[in-house]
Amino acid sequence: MAADGKTEDYPHEIDDQLTGFDSSVTAIKTMLDKLPKNDVMHKLDPLDQAKLDLMSAYTLNSLFWMYLVTQGINPREHAIKQELERIRTYMNKVKEITDRKKAARLNKGAAARFVRSALYEPDEKDSRKKSASKKAADSKPDTPQFKRPKQSRS
Repeated sequence: MAADGKTEDYPHEIDDQLTGFDSSVTAIKTMLDKLPKNDVMHKLDPLDQAKLDLMSAYTLNSLFWMYLVTQGINPREHAIKQELERIRTYMNKVKEITDRKKAARLNKGAAARFVRSALYEPDEKDSRKKSASKKAADSKPDTPQFKRPKQSRS
């Protein structure tokens, strides 16, 4: 069995699990290599920078959580639990800020016009003007009449 290159430090029943764990660690290393460098980080707006920082911190703390599990330490009793909760609260704050940016904005002018027209009550001045214009319109005949020019008596 020593010719296989495998050591006898672990039970062979977990060989598949260890192989999967090794491939996962390799995948994580490649993802960490793809993380943006500082020059790309400065091009991001502050909100995106905060999102990236929080994601990175949460990922690293989650990896440390998994490391504690592999070492036989209960991570629920470790300070890492509080750290993950702290990062989650900041992630929620960033999400609230993002949601506020996406939320519909109130157009105060349009809302005022809408309410004014919905609650419109004619003032007395307006009703007088309307009734005066209505009387004038009623007194005018439908067919136009031409007045004769006044002739001067000489």
